[in-house]
Amino acid sequence: MGELISIQLKELRFFANHGLYPEEQKIGNEFEINLTVSFAPVSGLITGNTDTIDYTKLYELVKKEMNRPRQLLETLAMEITENIHLSFPLVKKIEISVRKIHVPIINFSGHTTVTFLKEY
Repeated sequence: MGELISIQLKELRFFANHGLYPEEQKIGNEFEINLTVSFAPVSGLITGNTDTIDYTKLYELVKKEMNRPRQLLETLAMEITENIHLSFPLVKKIEISVRKIHVPIINFSGHTTVTFLKEY
């Protein structure tokens, strides 16, 4: 694949209404996103913002998608990935983890995370 450079957004926190169960969709939950976007530099040395992926635009895209409720975290991760690639066609690899902080299962201790990796 050659040289790749990665931009990472770590421990992004959102409150959103994703979930399979009606109470999750109504009450909402805390989520944490970890995202790595990798691309091949177009002209060798990166010397300006136009040579890279703008992490503020990545954050805004993730934030927008977090405001659109999904039943499954898998769907959310896959759709965020697809929208990133549509917005930044030079991306070669995306890895995203979506962590649900409070799992609505009685006596469940911990959290649940869905990770999706796609190479283009």
